[in-house]
Amino acid sequence: MSRQVVRSSKFRHVFGQPAKADQCYEDVRVSQTTWDSGFCAVNPKFVALICEASGGGAFLVLPLAKTGRVDKNVPMVCGHTAPVLDIAWCPHNDNVIASGSEDCTVMVWEIPDGGLTLPLREPVVTLEGHTKRVGIVAWHPTAQNVLLSAGCDNVIMVWDVGTGAAVLTLGPDVHPDTIYSVDWSRDGGLICTSCRDKRVRIIEPRKGTVVAEKDRPHEGTRPVRAVFVSEGKILTTGFSRMSERQVALWDTKHLEEPLSLQELDTSSGVLLPFFDPDTNIVYLCGKGDSSIRYFEITSEAPFLHYLSMFSSKESQRGMGYMPKRGLEVNKCEIARFYKLHERRCEPIAMTVPRKDAVSRLEEEMRKLQATVQELQKRLDGLEETVQAK
Repeated sequence: MSRQVVRSSKFRHVFGQPAKADQCYEDVRVSQTTWDSGFCAVNPKFVALICEASGGGAFLVLPLAKTGRVDKNVPMVCGHTAPVLDIAWCPHNDNVIASGSEDCTVMVWEIPDGGLTLPLREPVVTLEGHTKRVGIVAWHPTAQNVLLSAGCDNVIMVWDVGTGAAVLTLGPDVHPDTIYSVDWSRDGGLICTSCRDKRVRIIEPRKGTVVAEKDRPHEGTRPVRAVFVSEGKILTTGFSRMSERQVALWDTKHLEEPLSLQELDTSSGVLLPFFDPDTNIVYLCGKGDSSIRYFEITSEAPFLHYLSMFSSKESQRGMGYMPKRGLEVNKCEIARFYKLHERRCEPIAMTVPRKDAVSRLEEEMRKLQATVQELQKRLDGLEETVQAK
Protein backbone atom coordinates (compact mmCIF):
# COMPACT_ATOMS: atom_id res chain seq x y z
CA MET A 1 0.00 0.00 0.00
CA SER A 2 1.44 3.39 -1.02
CA ARG A 3 1.81 6.06 1.64
CA GLN A 4 1.06 9.70 0.89
CA VAL A 5 4.29 11.52 1.63
CA VAL A 6 3.22 15.06 0.65
CA ARG A 7 0.09 16.84 1.93
CA SER A 8 -2.47 17.63 -0.76
CA SER A 9 -2.64 21.37 -1.48
CA LYS A 10 -3.62 23.56 -4.42
CA PHE A 11 -0.78 25.95 -3.64
CA ARG A 12 2.12 23.61 -2.96
CA HIS A 13 3.75 24.60 -6.26
CA VAL A 14 3.42 28.41 -5.96
CA PHE A 15 6.58 30.05 -7.27
CA GLY A 16 7.87 33.61 -7.53
CA GLN A 17 8.83 35.17 -10.85
CA PRO A 18 10.81 38.47 -10.73
CA ALA A 19 10.05 41.02 -13.42
CA LYS A 20 12.44 41.68 -16.28
CA ALA A 21 14.75 44.68 -16.05
CA ASP A 22 12.55 46.89 -18.24
CA GLN A 23 9.57 46.22 -15.96
CA CYS A 24 11.36 47.50 -12.83
CA TYR A 25 11.56 51.06 -11.49
CA GLU A 26 15.21 52.15 -11.61
CA ASP A 27 17.10 55.01 -9.94
CA VAL A 28 14.80 55.54 -6.98
CA ARG A 29 16.47 56.63 -3.74
CA VAL A 30 14.75 54.44 -1.16
CA SER A 31 14.52 55.90 2.35
CA GLN A 32 17.34 55.06 4.75
CA THR A 33 15.14 55.58 7.82
CA THR A 34 15.40 52.77 10.36
CA TRP A 35 11.70 52.08 10.72
CA ASP A 36 9.93 48.73 10.37
CA SER A 37 7.39 49.59 7.69
CA GLY A 38 7.24 48.42 4.10
CA PHE A 39 8.26 51.86 2.64
CA CYS A 40 6.08 50.95 -0.35
CA ALA A 41 2.35 50.94 -1.16
CA VAL A 42 0.73 49.82 -4.41
CA ASN A 43 -2.71 49.62 -5.97
CA PRO A 44 -3.98 48.91 -9.52
CA LYS A 45 -3.11 52.48 -10.61
CA PHE A 46 0.03 53.62 -8.78
CA VAL A 47 3.13 52.54 -6.91
CA ALA A 48 4.26 54.81 -4.05
CA LEU A 49 7.78 54.67 -2.55
CA ILE A 50 9.16 56.51 0.48
CA CYS A 51 12.35 58.21 -0.71
CA GLU A 52 15.27 60.16 0.66
CA ALA A 53 14.60 63.89 0.52
CA SER A 54 16.48 66.94 1.68
CA GLY A 55 14.70 69.51 3.79
CA GLY A 56 11.75 67.37 4.84
CA GLY A 57 9.84 64.21 4.05
CA ALA A 58 8.73 63.06 0.62
CA PHE A 59 7.48 60.04 -1.24
CA LEU A 60 7.34 59.18 -4.90
CA VAL A 61 4.13 58.23 -6.73
CA LEU A 62 4.41 56.67 -10.19
CA PRO A 63 1.77 55.28 -12.54
CA LEU A 64 2.05 51.51 -12.48
CA ALA A 65 2.90 51.33 -16.18
CA LYS A 66 5.66 53.96 -15.99
CA THR A 67 8.53 51.50 -15.56
CA GLY A 68 12.20 51.93 -16.38
CA ARG A 69 14.56 54.66 -15.24
CA VAL A 70 12.95 57.34 -13.10
CA ASP A 71 13.94 60.93 -13.89
CA LYS A 72 15.91 62.62 -11.10
CA ASN A 73 13.62 65.64 -11.35
CA VAL A 74 10.38 63.67 -11.17
CA PRO A 75 7.75 65.54 -9.06
CA MET A 76 7.15 64.11 -5.58
CA VAL A 77 4.66 64.43 -2.74
CA CYS A 78 6.62 66.68 -0.40
CA GLY A 79 4.34 68.37 2.13
CA HIS A 80 5.80 66.87 5.31
CA THR A 81 8.53 68.74 7.20
CA ALA A 82 10.22 65.56 8.48
CA PRO A 83 10.83 62.05 7.07
CA VAL A 84 7.79 59.99 6.05
CA LEU A 85 7.53 56.69 7.95
CA ASP A 86 4.46 54.95 6.51
CA ILE A 87 2.07 55.27 3.55
CA ALA A 88 -1.19 53.51 2.67
CA TRP A 89 -3.54 53.70 -0.32
CA CYS A 90 -7.26 54.06 0.35
CA PRO A 91 -9.03 50.78 -0.57
CA HIS A 92 -12.12 52.70 -1.76
CA ASN A 93 -10.42 55.31 -3.97
CA ASP A 94 -7.26 54.48 -5.92
CA ASN A 95 -6.30 58.17 -6.15
CA VAL A 96 -6.18 58.79 -2.38
CA ILE A 97 -3.15 57.99 -0.20
CA ALA A 98 -2.35 58.69 3.46
CA SER A 99 1.08 59.29 4.97
CA GLY A 100 2.43 59.41 8.52
CA SER A 101 5.58 61.32 9.37
CA GLU A 102 8.10 62.26 12.04
CA ASP A 103 6.55 65.73 12.04
CA CYS A 104 3.68 64.25 14.16
CA THR A 105 1.04 64.69 11.45
CA VAL A 106 -0.99 62.46 9.15
CA MET A 107 -1.73 63.86 5.69
CA VAL A 108 -4.19 62.64 3.08
CA TRP A 109 -3.37 63.33 -0.57
CA GLU A 110 -5.27 63.06 -3.85
CA ILE A 111 -3.16 61.94 -6.83
CA PRO A 112 -4.48 62.92 -10.27
CA ASP A 113 -5.00 60.26 -12.92
CA GLY A 114 -1.81 59.84 -14.91
CA GLY A 115 0.42 60.79 -11.97
CA LEU A 116 2.01 64.04 -10.82
CA THR A 117 3.19 66.71 -13.23
CA LEU A 118 4.24 69.15 -10.46
CA PRO A 119 5.41 68.62 -6.87
CA LEU A 120 2.41 68.09 -4.57
CA ARG A 121 2.71 70.16 -1.39
CA GLU A 122 -0.91 70.76 -0.33
CA PRO A 123 -2.75 67.77 1.15
CA VAL A 124 -6.50 67.33 1.00
CA VAL A 125 -6.56 67.26 4.80
CA THR A 126 -3.98 67.35 7.60
CA LEU A 127 -4.79 65.32 10.71
CA GLU A 128 -3.14 66.73 13.82
CA GLY A 129 -3.38 65.15 17.25
CA HIS A 130 -0.27 63.05 17.86
CA THR A 131 2.52 64.53 19.98
CA LYS A 132 5.28 62.29 18.62
CA ARG A 133 6.13 60.80 15.21
CA VAL A 134 3.45 58.79 13.44
CA GLY A 135 4.75 55.41 12.29
CA ILE A 136 1.59 53.52 11.27
CA VAL A 137 -1.37 54.46 9.04
CA ALA A 138 -4.11 51.98 8.04
CA TRP A 139 -7.42 52.55 6.25
CA HIS A 140 -10.60 50.87 7.43
CA PRO A 141 -11.25 47.93 5.07
CA THR A 142 -15.03 48.46 4.68
CA ALA A 143 -15.99 51.96 5.89
CA GLN A 144 -15.13 54.89 3.65
CA ASN A 145 -13.12 57.88 4.97
CA VAL A 146 -12.07 56.09 8.17
CA LEU A 147 -8.33 56.10 8.84
CA LEU A 148 -6.32 54.75 11.77
CA SER A 149 -2.97 56.15 12.86
CA ALA A 150 -0.56 55.09 15.60
CA GLY A 151 2.29 57.19 16.94
CA CYS A 152 5.30 56.92 19.20
CA ASP A 153 3.24 58.77 21.81
CA ASN A 154 1.65 55.31 22.41
CA VAL A 155 -1.69 56.62 21.11
CA ILE A 156 -3.97 55.13 18.44
CA MET A 157 -6.38 57.55 16.76
CA VAL A 158 -9.23 56.74 14.38
CA TRP A 159 -10.10 59.67 12.10
CA ASP A 160 -13.07 60.74 10.06
CA VAL A 161 -11.14 62.01 7.04
CA GLY A 162 -14.17 63.85 5.70
CA THR A 163 -14.32 66.17 8.72
CA GLY A 164 -10.69 65.89 9.85
CA ALA A 165 -11.79 65.00 13.39
CA ALA A 166 -10.66 62.11 15.59
CA VAL A 167 -13.63 59.87 16.38
CA LEU A 168 -11.70 57.56 18.71
CA THR A 169 -8.53 57.90 20.78
CA LEU A 170 -6.87 54.96 22.57
CA GLY A 171 -4.37 56.55 24.93
CA PRO A 172 -1.29 55.33 26.78
CA ASP A 173 -3.52 53.59 29.34
CA VAL A 174 -4.15 50.93 26.65
CA HIS A 175 -0.62 50.81 25.22
CA PRO A 176 1.97 51.88 27.83
CA ASP A 177 4.85 51.61 25.36
CA THR A 178 5.72 51.86 21.65
CA ILE A 179 3.16 50.29 19.28
CA TYR A 180 4.85 47.96 16.79
CA SER A 181 1.93 47.03 14.52
CA VAL A 182 -1.81 47.57 14.03
CA ASP A 183 -4.10 45.53 11.79
CA TRP A 184 -7.83 45.75 11.04
CA SER A 185 -9.92 42.59 10.93
CA ARG A 186 -11.38 41.81 7.52
CA ASP A 187 -14.79 43.33 8.37
CA GLY A 188 -13.27 46.21 10.34
CA GLY A 189 -14.98 45.20 13.58
CA LEU A 190 -11.73 44.62 15.53
CA ILE A 191 -8.13 45.77 15.53
CA CYS A 192 -5.11 43.74 16.58
CA THR A 193 -2.05 45.49 18.02
CA SER A 194 1.41 44.49 19.19
CA CYS A 195 3.31 46.60 21.69
CA ARG A 196 6.76 46.94 23.18
CA ASP A 197 5.35 45.80 26.54
CA LYS A 198 5.36 42.28 24.97
CA ARG A 199 1.57 42.06 24.69
CA VAL A 200 -0.69 41.45 21.71
CA ARG A 201 -4.14 43.00 22.14
CA ILE A 202 -7.43 42.59 20.30
CA ILE A 203 -9.50 45.76 20.61
CA GLU A 204 -13.09 46.57 19.71
CA PRO A 205 -12.70 50.12 18.34
CA ARG A 206 -16.36 51.14 18.63
CA LYS A 207 -16.22 50.70 22.40
CA GLY A 208 -12.48 51.30 22.80
CA THR A 209 -12.16 48.17 24.94
CA VAL A 210 -9.62 45.34 24.93
CA VAL A 211 -11.53 42.09 24.35
CA ALA A 212 -8.51 39.76 24.51
CA GLU A 213 -4.78 39.98 25.05
CA LYS A 214 -1.78 37.68 25.10
CA ASP A 215 1.33 38.33 27.17
CA ARG A 216 4.66 37.38 25.56
CA PRO A 217 3.51 35.55 22.40
CA HIS A 218 7.25 35.29 21.66
CA GLU A 219 9.90 35.16 24.36
CA GLY A 220 12.44 37.43 22.64
CA THR A 221 12.82 41.17 23.15
CA ARG A 222 12.75 42.13 19.45
CA PRO A 223 9.58 43.61 17.84
CA VAL A 224 6.49 41.44 17.39
CA ARG A 225 4.02 41.95 14.55
CA ALA A 226 0.46 40.60 14.46
CA VAL A 227 -2.17 40.32 11.70
CA PHE A 228 -5.67 38.87 11.46
CA VAL A 229 -6.03 35.74 9.36
CA SER A 230 -9.05 33.56 8.58
CA GLU A 231 -11.64 32.07 10.95
CA GLY A 232 -10.99 34.24 13.98
CA LYS A 233 -7.27 33.59 14.17
CA ILE A 234 -4.26 35.89 14.37
CA LEU A 235 -0.71 35.27 13.18
CA THR A 236 2.29 36.74 14.97
CA THR A 237 5.95 36.99 14.02
CA GLY A 238 8.69 37.54 16.57
CA PHE A 239 11.83 36.14 18.14
CA SER A 240 12.63 33.38 20.62
CA ARG A 241 14.75 33.85 23.71
CA MET A 242 17.73 32.66 21.63
CA SER A 243 16.96 35.33 18.96
CA GLU A 244 15.56 32.82 16.46
CA ARG A 245 12.79 34.17 14.27
CA GLN A 246 9.40 32.57 14.88
CA VAL A 247 5.92 32.53 13.39
CA ALA A 248 2.89 31.52 15.48
CA LEU A 249 -0.83 31.04 14.87
CA TRP A 250 -3.38 31.79 17.62
CA ASP A 251 -7.09 31.28 18.18
CA THR A 252 -8.45 34.63 19.40
CA LYS A 253 -10.86 32.86 21.77
CA HIS A 254 -8.15 30.74 23.37
CA LEU A 255 -4.87 32.65 23.57
CA GLU A 256 -3.30 30.48 26.27
CA GLU A 257 -1.32 28.31 23.84
CA PRO A 258 -0.57 28.76 20.12
CA LEU A 259 -2.22 26.51 17.57
CA SER A 260 1.15 26.33 15.82
CA LEU A 261 4.61 27.71 16.54
CA GLN A 262 7.50 27.35 14.10
CA GLU A 263 11.10 28.52 14.28
CA LEU A 264 12.55 29.81 11.01
CA ASP A 265 16.16 31.01 11.26
CA THR A 266 18.52 33.26 13.21
CA SER A 267 18.37 36.38 11.03
CA SER A 268 17.82 39.71 12.76
CA GLY A 269 15.39 41.36 10.32
CA VAL A 270 11.79 41.90 11.42
CA LEU A 271 9.31 39.74 9.48
CA LEU A 272 6.52 41.62 7.68
CA PRO A 273 3.44 39.35 7.28
CA PHE A 274 1.00 39.73 4.36
CA PHE A 275 -2.16 37.60 4.43
CA ASP A 276 -4.26 36.65 1.40
CA PRO A 277 -7.78 35.67 2.60
CA ASP A 278 -8.75 34.21 -0.79
CA THR A 279 -6.07 31.52 -0.76
CA ASN A 280 -5.36 31.40 3.01
CA ILE A 281 -1.68 31.96 2.30
CA VAL A 282 0.49 34.19 4.49
CA TYR A 283 3.72 35.60 3.06
CA LEU A 284 6.61 36.54 5.37
CA CYS A 285 9.04 39.15 4.06
CA GLY A 286 12.00 39.91 6.31
CA LYS A 287 13.62 43.34 6.19
CA GLY A 288 17.21 42.82 5.11
CA ASP A 289 16.41 39.32 3.82
CA SER A 290 16.66 38.17 0.24
CA SER A 291 13.71 35.77 0.47
CA ILE A 292 9.93 35.54 0.82
CA ARG A 293 8.53 32.55 2.74
CA TYR A 294 4.93 31.49 2.37
CA PHE A 295 2.67 29.30 4.50
CA GLU A 296 -0.82 27.92 4.05
CA ILE A 297 -3.32 28.16 6.91
CA THR A 298 -5.87 25.35 7.27
CA SER A 299 -8.71 24.61 9.70
CA GLU A 300 -7.19 21.30 10.87
CA ALA A 301 -4.04 20.53 12.82
CA PRO A 302 -1.22 21.42 12.45
CA PHE A 303 -2.98 24.56 10.99
CA LEU A 304 0.18 26.27 9.63
CA HIS A 305 1.91 24.51 6.72
CA TYR A 306 5.16 25.66 5.16
CA LEU A 307 4.82 25.78 1.36
CA SER A 308 8.02 27.14 -0.13
CA MET A 309 10.37 30.10 -0.36
CA PHE A 310 11.29 32.57 -3.08
CA SER A 311 14.95 33.62 -2.95
CA SER A 312 16.99 36.17 -4.84
CA LYS A 313 20.51 37.53 -4.57
CA GLU A 314 19.81 41.05 -3.29
CA SER A 315 18.33 41.92 0.10
CA GLN A 316 15.12 43.92 0.45
CA ARG A 317 14.77 47.28 2.19
CA GLY A 318 11.00 47.20 2.06
CA MET A 319 8.04 45.51 0.40
CA GLY A 320 4.73 46.50 -1.16
CA TYR A 321 1.76 44.17 -1.64
CA MET A 322 -0.68 44.50 -4.53
CA PRO A 323 -4.43 44.11 -3.78
CA LYS A 324 -6.04 41.13 -5.49
CA ARG A 325 -7.98 43.30 -7.96
CA GLY A 326 -4.69 44.50 -9.47
CA LEU A 327 -3.39 41.03 -10.43
CA GLU A 328 -3.25 39.36 -13.83
CA VAL A 329 -5.42 36.36 -13.00
CA ASN A 330 -5.37 35.15 -16.61
CA LYS A 331 -1.68 34.40 -16.00
CA CYS A 332 -2.49 32.39 -12.84
CA GLU A 333 -1.11 35.19 -10.64
CA ILE A 334 -2.28 34.93 -7.01
CA ALA A 335 -0.07 37.65 -5.43
CA ARG A 336 2.42 40.33 -6.44
CA PHE A 337 5.09 42.01 -4.36
CA TYR A 338 7.12 45.16 -5.03
CA LYS A 339 10.56 44.60 -3.58
CA LEU A 340 12.66 47.66 -2.72
CA HIS A 341 16.41 47.51 -3.29
CA GLU A 342 18.84 50.35 -2.57
CA ARG A 343 18.08 52.09 -5.89
CA ARG A 344 15.39 49.98 -7.50
CA CYS A 345 11.86 48.62 -7.11
CA GLU A 346 11.33 45.12 -8.53
CA PRO A 347 7.90 43.51 -9.02
CA ILE A 348 7.72 39.80 -8.09
CA ALA A 349 4.71 37.80 -9.30
CA MET A 350 3.53 34.74 -7.36
CA THR A 351 1.89 32.28 -9.71
CA VAL A 352 0.35 28.81 -9.54
CA PRO A 353 1.18 26.44 -12.41
CA ARG A 354 -1.69 25.33 -14.59
CA LYS A 355 -3.30 21.96 -13.98
CA ASP A 356 -1.27 20.07 -16.61
CA ALA A 357 2.01 21.24 -15.03
CA VAL A 358 0.80 20.20 -11.58
CA SER A 359 -0.28 16.81 -12.95
CA ARG A 360 3.20 16.24 -14.36
CA LEU A 361 4.77 17.10 -11.02
CA GLU A 362 2.40 14.78 -9.16
CA GLU A 363 3.13 11.98 -11.63
CA GLU A 364 6.86 12.45 -11.02
CA MET A 365 6.19 12.36 -7.27
CA ARG A 366 4.32 9.04 -7.61
CA LYS A 367 7.24 7.59 -9.58
CA LEU A 368 9.66 8.71 -6.91
CA GLN A 369 7.48 7.14 -4.20
CA ALA A 370 7.40 3.85 -6.14
CA THR A 371 11.20 3.98 -6.51
CA VAL A 372 11.62 4.56 -2.77
CA GLN A 373 9.34 1.62 -1.99
CA GLU A 374 11.27 -0.64 -4.37
CA LEU A 375 14.57 0.36 -2.79
CA GLN A 376 13.10 -0.27 0.67
CA LYS A 377 12.07 -3.80 -0.38
CA ARG A 378 15.56 -4.50 -1.66
CA LEU A 379 17.08 -3.17 1.56
CA ASP A 380 14.76 -5.38 3.63
CA GLY A 381 15.77 -8.39 1.50
CA LEU A 382 19.45 -7.65 2.03
CA GLU A 383 18.93 -7.35 5.78
CA GLU A 384 17.15 -10.73 5.87
CA THR A 385 20.00 -12.31 3.88
CA VAL A 386 22.63 -10.88 6.24
CA GLN A 387 20.73 -12.09 9.29
CA ALA A 388 20.34 -15.61 7.77
CA LYS A 389 24.11 -15.84 7.22
